[in-house]
Amino acid sequence: MVSRPTRRSSRAPGGATPTATPASAAADPRTAGSPGTPDTPGGTGPHAAPRAHLAPRAGRRREGLWGWLFVSPMVIILGLFLVLPILMAAWVSLLNWDGQSNPFSGQATFVGLGNYRALLTEDGLDRTLFTTSLRNTAYYVLLTVPLQTCLALGLAMIVNQRLLRARGALRTTFYFPSVTSSIAVSTIFLFLFQGSGAVNTLLSWAGIKGPNWFADSRGVLSLLLGALGIVDPDRPSGFLADHSFMGLSWFEWLSGPSVAMCTLIVLAVWTTSGTLMLIFLAALQDVPRELEESAAIEGVNRLQLLRHVTLPALRPVLFFVLTLGMIGSWQVFDQVYVVSQGGPANTTLTPAFLSYTAAFGDGDFGQGAAIAFILLALILAMTVLQRWALRERVPQPSSRIRLRLGRNR
Repeated sequence: MVSRPTRRSSRAPGGATPTATPASAAADPRTAGSPGTPDTPGGTGPHAAPRAHLAPRAGRRREGLWGWLFVSPMVIILGLFLVLPILMAAWVSLLNWDGQSNPFSGQATFVGLGNYRALLTEDGLDRTLFTTSLRNTAYYVLLTVPLQTCLALGLAMIVNQRLLRARGALRTTFYFPSVTSSIAVSTIFLFLFQGSGAVNTLLSWAGIKGPNWFADSRGVLSLLLGALGIVDPDRPSGFLADHSFMGLSWFEWLSGPSVAMCTLIVLAVWTTSGTLMLIFLAALQDVPRELEESAAIEGVNRLQLLRHVTLPALRPVLFFVLTLGMIGSWQVFDQVYVVSQGGPANTTLTPAFLSYTAAFGDGDFGQGAAIAFILLALILAMTVLQRWALRERVPQPSSRIRLRLGRNR
């Protein structure tokens, strides 16, 4: 006799007509039972459906090749005009090279880390000038970056007001100094802040005798302490004058930026605040209005709104603006080149200008390249430190528990 295929007599949910299933298919362990169908006695039970096959590796490799093909023009350009010059400059920083021969032909003297030691550890004019440039730029960064950031944020909040009239004209006016040539702006500041310039004329109307701004090398902090009778700026004595660090006395370190450097700080703040204002303005327009409306319903004032709503929402943009300002401040060159040439008494000397004068003025390209790489290391270190300081802090579980207990009380 020929055996007929067995039928499963169970009825599917909803009254559907059951389908006939061969015994061999029902006993096949690779076949999963349909939903709602009981297992046959002695069967192996339902099994998971087979996994979908992954894309073949050949296809992934082909996609990777096409990706590299599309980005290869930019990679080649960056390699030729960015990576390769950096590597060449790193090699030059290890040489005593005057720029007259081929640095890769063996004609230049290899000094290793000698240029770096002369700038950082060995007593001499090179270390004194480099330390002076670091001190000047440190004061420049500490004053320029906060001032331009606060001014840019304030201007952005002003022109972001919906009820303000002529917002477009104000934005153009605030941004105009940023698109003007830095050489032209520096030349204008030379006329404004000279001994008989417009600034001193305005001060004379108020009975104040203005200094010769770009020729005054006195530190503003030492002048303030001298006015209070704490120290004598002309003849310092004691611990500040007897002890030194990297070739400069502590009095020179702590005397503050010179009057000439303060003028350059005003110039930098005036020319860069417009660009940063546009960045803040774009970020402010992305802040949800619901947050401000909820804060207004809670009865918070403008200062609380800025601290607890606006600034937390602007945290990524704030980090971006501070990073741009810090990098640009450490690399300041054109204003110093036009206005002061590092004077008076090297109080406006910066590492970027010192690198330029060492290479193209003194013919010591090795030392100029070494100054540039030390400056690069300082900028990277300051960026990492700034990123750590502005990171988003998540409260620990124990802190959250204490906060909840305090609220319950």
